[in-house]
This record gives sequence, C-alpha cells and structure tokens, in this order.
Amino acid sequence: MHPTVALWTAVGLAGYCLLPWYGLRDNFFTFSWLLDGWPLSGDVAPALFLVLQGEKLWLAPMGLLLLAPLLLWKRRKQEPLFGALLILVGATGFTWFMLQGFGIGLRGFQWQWLTALFGELDIRQFGMGWGAVLVGSAFLFLFTLGLAARGAVGGDEFVVGSIGFVIAAVALFIFMPILQMFASALVTQDGDYSLAVFLQKMFSDRLWGLGCLSGGPRCGVAWNSLFLAILVGVVTTALGLVFALMVTRTGFRHGTLLRALTVLPIITPPFVIGLAIILLFGLSGVVTQGFAEIFDVQPTRWVYGLPGLLIAQVLAFTPIAFLVMIGVVEGVSPSMEEAAQTLRANRWQTFVTVSLPLMRPGLANAFLLGFIESMADFGNPLVLGGNFDVLSTEIFFAIVGAQYDQAQAAILAIVLLFFTLGAFYAQRFWLGRKSYTTVSGKGDSGVHPQLPGGLRWTVYGIAGFWTLFTLFIYVTIFYGSFVKLWGVDFSLTFDHYVKSFAIGWTEFGLHWRGAAWSSFWTTMQIALISAPLTAAIGLLTAYLLVRQNFAGKDAFEFGTMLSFAIPGTVIGVSYVIAFNVPPIEITGTGIILVLSFIFRNMPVGVRAGVASMSQIDRSLDESSLTLGANSWQTFRKVVLPLLRPAILAALVYSFVRAMTAISAVIFLVSAQYDMSTSYIVGRVENNEYGIAIAYSAVLILVMLAVIGVMQLLVGSRNIGRRADEGDLSQSRTNVSLPNRVQPAFTGGG
Repeated sequence: MHPTVALWTAVGLAGYCLLPWYGLRDNFFTFSWLLDGWPLSGDVAPALFLVLQGEKLWLAPMGLLLLAPLLLWKRRKQEPLFGALLILVGATGFTWFMLQGFGIGLRGFQWQWLTALFGELDIRQFGMGWGAVLVGSAFLFLFTLGLAARGAVGGDEFVVGSIGFVIAAVALFIFMPILQMFASALVTQDGDYSLAVFLQKMFSDRLWGLGCLSGGPRCGVAWNSLFLAILVGVVTTALGLVFALMVTRTGFRHGTLLRALTVLPIITPPFVIGLAIILLFGLSGVVTQGFAEIFDVQPTRWVYGLPGLLIAQVLAFTPIAFLVMIGVVEGVSPSMEEAAQTLRANRWQTFVTVSLPLMRPGLANAFLLGFIESMADFGNPLVLGGNFDVLSTEIFFAIVGAQYDQAQAAILAIVLLFFTLGAFYAQRFWLGRKSYTTVSGKGDSGVHPQLPGGLRWTVYGIAGFWTLFTLFIYVTIFYGSFVKLWGVDFSLTFDHYVKSFAIGWTEFGLHWRGAAWSSFWTTMQIALISAPLTAAIGLLTAYLLVRQNFAGKDAFEFGTMLSFAIPGTVIGVSYVIAFNVPPIEITGTGIILVLSFIFRNMPVGVRAGVASMSQIDRSLDESSLTLGANSWQTFRKVVLPLLRPAILAALVYSFVRAMTAISAVIFLVSAQYDMSTSYIVGRVENNEYGIAIAYSAVLILVMLAVIGVMQLLVGSRNIGRRADEGDLSQSRTNVSLPNRVQPAFTGGG
C-alpha cells in the first residue's frame, strides 16, 4: 500500500480500536486511563468495544470506512481509482464523524427529523476523546491524499495536506466558536430563540444611551468603549511617531537604549501599570497625598474612570505603536526627501508634504493596533474603570456574575467585534490602493534629513517627558513590591515574595510552599506548549501563502488572519459557549487555554513568516525540488533555516502573550488550570497590591530570561557569502539540502 495511505489508515484504526472514544475521565489532557489497564468499560472505552456491546451503533460506519483503503493494496497512485476511493472514503468518513458528534446533544438528537427517522434516543452525547481525534484526523488526511492523487496543487501530498489541516483547524477553532456565539445571542433565558429579545438587548440604553450628553450620569457602554479606543489609538500613534522621529530624524545617539525600554511594557501584565497608577494617583497615592498637602486641597478619586484608563492604556500600548512606526519611518527613502529639498522646499514643507504622507501605512496600522488593544483590554478597566463601564468588563460580569447571561455576553461581544472589524476595514479604505513604495534600488545618500528646529525640540520635549513618566511608573512597580503596605507602612520587606514564592524542604523532598507556585508552573507549562505550536502553524501557513498557488487562496488568507481583528474577550466568550458542551467538551482543561493562545496569536507567526519568506528567492526551493527533494524536505531543510528571525519573533510573541494575556484567559481558567494573570487579578480584588506587584515583577524577570534562552536556541541566520571577507575558502551557508544533492552546493553562499 502507498506508505502515507497506510500510515493514516493505521492511525485511524488505532484510534477506533484501541483509544477511548470519549474523554470524560481525563478531558483530553491526561492519560491516567493507561495506568488503569485496558479501557474496556465506562466512559473510556474505544469505539470498537462500544459497537460490539451494541451501545453506540452510529459509530460502526466509521470502522467499516477505515477498512476501505485496504482495497488499494498494491494499487498505484497514478490509477484513477486510487484518488477517487480516497476522496470518497475521506469525505464520507469525515462528514459522518462530524454529524455523529454534532447531531446528538445532551438530550438526544439535536434535530427533529433525526428523531422522526430513528426514534427517541435515550443516550446523551459525551465529549470526544483521543480515539475520536485520531479517527477524524485520519479521514481528513485520507481525503487530502485523494485530492493530491487527483492532481490538486501539482499533486503535492504535503502541500495539500497542510492546506486541509489549516482550513479544518481554523474552521473548528475560529469560525465555529464565533458562529455559535452569534447563535447564542438569540437564545432567551428559557432556551428558546427570539429575535425580539435579541433586538431589545442589542439596542438597550445600557449599550447605546447618551445620557452623559444631556446631564445624565453616564453614556452607554458601547459609546464609552468606542470613545476610549479612538482616544488611545490617536494618542499612542502620535507618541509612537514622536519616538520614531526622535530615533531617526534628530541625531539621537541612544536609540538602542530607547528600543530596549520599549520591551518593558510589552512583557508587563496588562493591569500592572494600572496598579502602579493607583499607587501613585489613587486616593491614598503618594502623588495625590503630596499634592493635597502642598496645596491644602481634598484628595479625590479622579484617576478612576476615563482619565486613569487613558493613561494606563497609553502607557501599555505606545511601545507597540513605536515598533510599527520605527520601521515605516526608516523605510521612507531619503531620495524622495532630497528631491523635495532640491526643488527648494524647506525642512518643514518636506516633512509635511513628502515624509508624513509616505508614513500613512504605519500611522494606519499603529492606530488600528492601539484601537483593537484598547477594545480588548480587560485588566486596566477592571482595576481603574470606576463608573466608566466598557464592553470587556461588561462581558466578563455577564458570564461570571450572578445573572450568568450567555446571550447578553454574546451580544456585547458582537458589538465589540463590530467595532474592531469596522476599524480594520476603515483602515484599509483610508489607505486605498495608493502606492507607498519608495525603495526602488536607485542610489541615494542613505541619510534622512533632520527635522525642522522647532519640531525637533517639540519631539525631544514630548519624548523626554513620556520616557521619564514611564520610568517613574516602573520604579514604582518594583519599589511597590517591597513596600509592606502602600500608603500606610512604607517600610521595606520581602514578605510579598516569601508569601508567593517560598521554597522549603520536607521529609519528602523539595516543597513549593508559596501560594503562587501552582499558577506559575501552570502558566509556564501552557506558554511553553503553545508558543512552538503557534510558531509552527503560523510559519506553515505563511509558506502556503507565499510559495503555493491554489484556488481560494485569498479566502484562505482572510480566514487565517481573522483572529487578528477579534479581541481576546470575544475569543474567550466564544470558546466558553462552543466548548462547554459535547462533542468538544474541553472547558476547564489546559488544552482550551493552549488552543485559545494558538489561534489568537497565529496571525503574528503568519505575518512574520510572510515578511521573511517574501525576501527569499524562489530559486532556492526550485533548486531543491529539481535535485530530488520533495516539498516537506525543502520546507524543513531549505526554507526553515532561513526563517530564524521569523521563528524567533513568533516564539517570543506567542510566549509573552501566553504569559501576560488576561482578556481571554479570565473566562477559561479553572481550579486545576489557574493562570498567573487570573491569580494576580484575584490578589488585586482582595487589595493585596504588594503580592500582585511582586508576582508581576517575577514574571517580567522570568520572561526576559526565557526570551534570552529562545534567542540562543533559535540562533541567528547566516546568509553572508563569506564568513571572513576576502577568504573564499570560508564561504558557507546554513541551508541544508538532501544528502544526495549536497555536493552541488559545496562552497556556495
């Protein structure tokens, strides 16, 4: 039999005959059933055993279909029957697999026509386990093997299988949860569907009221979120531009130090900055109390609400805008600015009419990122929101509050998604189809003109003030972790660190006594599992987008990038709604956290891979394929070694996001799988600010250490033609081709 067909047939039969079809006991994440002996009873029996016992006969057709590929024994791939049979088996098996999973619910058949056809079913559906996962995967890849045998995408099995895998994963873990969330918005408290109730909640005064404009106490939650997000987007974009101009257009000599400073807010848990603002500007804050004593005024709670939220989010998201803007500002070719000055434009006219318009893509992307991050931010509004309610916190309280109204949470999430997708398309409309290309390969001085004198000093003033303010905030964060009780007792102590991370010895060995160790190790485990998986799926998707041509490629790219525009809060709500019931019952497990991180952060790996792969000439791939390597060998030995910067970027971003995320995590954690950020939120709610800040300081140091280790493991990309200039004998490359074709590249760069 064809080896790949044999492999996936064996995988499917193993899942059907040996592994538990349902996962009730372990919920996917542990394998204790292996220690309990052969699983032939209860909820961990394999499908074959259940069918032989006459319990779940609807599983029988899948076992028969898995035997069908044996008909291809000694058949050649070129025969028409080969591909046709695999397509039929894969499509039929996968369709039946999905129907038996979603067609049966907690109360029997989901649809009336099934009840009418087969009668009442007294057996409810359970969450599928590892056996079901392997069988579903086998049918999927048998189907893609059939398509490849029929000539799809040049008959390349690896490429067709990769496309099928990515489409299935995105459909299952992005589109399906979002669609189920939309459907749950129509459900009433009685479990019925009602458009009238949906419209009543969707257009309620709580969401869209404008009472604040007519002297009322507050406006609707939707307007609050939109107004805050626009403010944050504008201010962070402006500050990002200021810092980018200071580094590139003023002769500033400490750009490396400034870039290093931008890393701190990115690796800081999102609500920690809000805590520091409370410690400084809250009712008992140092600055507030000092100001009250000096000017003999009554201290107020002014920082709670819009002012505090704006300060915290601008502090947290300005570095992201700077990282976007620095590349765009540096990318403006000096030749365009030189041409304007040659035509007697002064520095101010050159900047306003030439430089700034060419930075429009960076400005649009920086605003979009600031807008989406503000919309999705959960930690800072929870800490500083006061009476200024926003969508993210309202969604949280609709799910975890006493009301537990999934429909209300879904409606709020739909409004949030509408805003973010609206900003996404508004950005694309503003950029239009204009060309912003300035690097053409023609010679220029390579030196950007300096900013006008007045503008330069303005940039210095704004950047200097904001840098000092940021440093002041971070000094407060680290100092606050050693203060016994902020605002009351400023004596220094290690009690917060000891209480959280104490280690002791017992008669049984090492004992992690600190209260924070459980959430810390869980967070590290989840982050270290999800980061490489996110990078792998993202880079594989980038390879398909850049190197392959296939029908529906544009829709494929849109689907993989959709989660970029979906806030984490929406992801969290949709996962709770979709995966809280069978057939995919993984709420409360570690795997739901891993999946949420993978598909939330995957677009970063995709874009990093696309950007890097676009710079690699296709001739390298073609040479490898011509010399006998297949697509998998070419991807693994030629392309991947050249993608080390993209691999590192995807790994670092995914790891940091998993360590610091809160908006989706807060809905998905459980008693067994508690994450660091949710633990810190709990300490904040108990007014244990010292412990919360101490834990955050430890997380920052750990993330810096892990990022350093990742850099060492991934290494750097060496694409220079010579290791030592002038010494041709030392020419080398890190690209590895199959052994039989290596001599053709000996000494090549």
